[in-house]
Amino acid sequence: MLKRTLFIGLMMVLLSACASFYEVSYDFNREFEKGNIDNALEQLQSDQHYAKSNVKFLYYTNAGLLLSMKGQYEESNKYFEKAYLFGEDFKLNDAAEIASYFTNPMITVYRGEDHEHLMPLYYKAINYLKMSMYEEALVECKRLNIRLQQLSDKYKFPHRFQRDAFIHNLMGIIYQANGDWNNAFIAYRNALEIYEEDYTPLFGVGAPDQLKRDLLVSAWRTGFNDEFSFYKEKFKWPDFTVESVEADLVFLWHNGLCPVKNEWSLNFAINHGSDNQFVFANENMPVTFPFAVNDEHDRNDLRNLEIFRVTVPRYVERPTYFTSAVVEANQVEYPVELAEDVSKIAFKSLQDRMTLEFSKSLLRAALKKAAEHSARKDDKGFGSLVGLINAVTEKADTRNWQTLPHSISYTRVPLKEGTNETTFVLEAPDGSEGRHPFTYRVKKGQTLFHTFSSLESMPARY
Repeated sequence: MLKRTLFIGLMMVLLSACASFYEVSYDFNREFEKGNIDNALEQLQSDQHYAKSNVKFLYYTNAGLLLSMKGQYEESNKYFEKAYLFGEDFKLNDAAEIASYFTNPMITVYRGEDHEHLMPLYYKAINYLKMSMYEEALVECKRLNIRLQQLSDKYKFPHRFQRDAFIHNLMGIIYQANGDWNNAFIAYRNALEIYEEDYTPLFGVGAPDQLKRDLLVSAWRTGFNDEFSFYKEKFKWPDFTVESVEADLVFLWHNGLCPVKNEWSLNFAINHGSDNQFVFANENMPVTFPFAVNDEHDRNDLRNLEIFRVTVPRYVERPTYFTSAVVEANQVEYPVELAEDVSKIAFKSLQDRMTLEFSKSLLRAALKKAAEHSARKDDKGFGSLVGLINAVTEKADTRNWQTLPHSISYTRVPLKEGTNETTFVLEAPDGSEGRHPFTYRVKKGQTLFHTFSSLESMPARY
């Protein structure tokens, strides 16, 4: 009976060895999710997990995002540039990679998911826009497109994330703000094509109506009358006309929180000393099949114990709390429309490389089992201990950039020269509203850029 209890205890150790990176850095995440940005930055700088050299990419990205939210745009861009250069210069540490096959990938340097290498450039562009540095913002958008192409070239299958519709849209917005209507039209047209050909089938995200309006306006301003007529017919807006505005506001809504990683694991424990001594456990289903131990076999239980554990990373979605939003200005409501589903892109990025993850996990399990069997040849008891250590140390890589938004939405609001009073209105699932007033002072012909982050989210969903 004692051995049975011990055996069950060992299985519980395996199940408890799965703490994710989100859980071990919970103090930082808690402060951020509460909106305590100053406290979150202090926690990030003192957190022992983020102090490790193998997560410097995550330190850079989190520091850059927090500083951007604090309005320290130049300092923020320094960290985002470090994150970008880290991805450009990344090289595998062969010794750490080999060691990871006998422990787990958490000991390696975190290289970042593909989409995580794009977002620093997006944030740099937004920071520059808030400083009215349009040319610099365009450079970051172009760098993002080049980086995405480099990343997508790693995969040969056709249905992969290889063009970013929202960034082309943002480029059009920047060209328009700078009075370059010809390039604005080209960027908007490219964005529309990518939404229709890539984003709708891959992510279920269609072209925002605001993009369609901007495309028509840019066609009109450029004198492309045929294109103007073509797109009016395509969008079924025969009565669309271009109105003059004194200035405008581009309002970007960073809604919710991106998914976090945990692991999906299969745990097997087999006792070769008895035909009916077997335990299978999968905490994600969850299901556990216990085993029976006969007294006459007690002396052989631990000597014959063999444990298998295989893990792979997976994302857990944190659904958005707020379902929709509008900006109220001059007694008119301007709907804020989805432009980039960061959560779905994260899932797609992991899915695209999941074959490699499975291969690494199975190879890791095979090498660990080979080491255990080698030890069993000399001493069965020691071999069982090696097997237990192998199982306990087996973990998937659950690191990820956890402060990204779930999605990015936007709208364009016409403003009058001078002072403008607006209200950002968020709608919750229960029908209640969150109202946030903003006052903008704008010059004639100026485009203002504003971001609003909603950090509320629903419980995690597998």
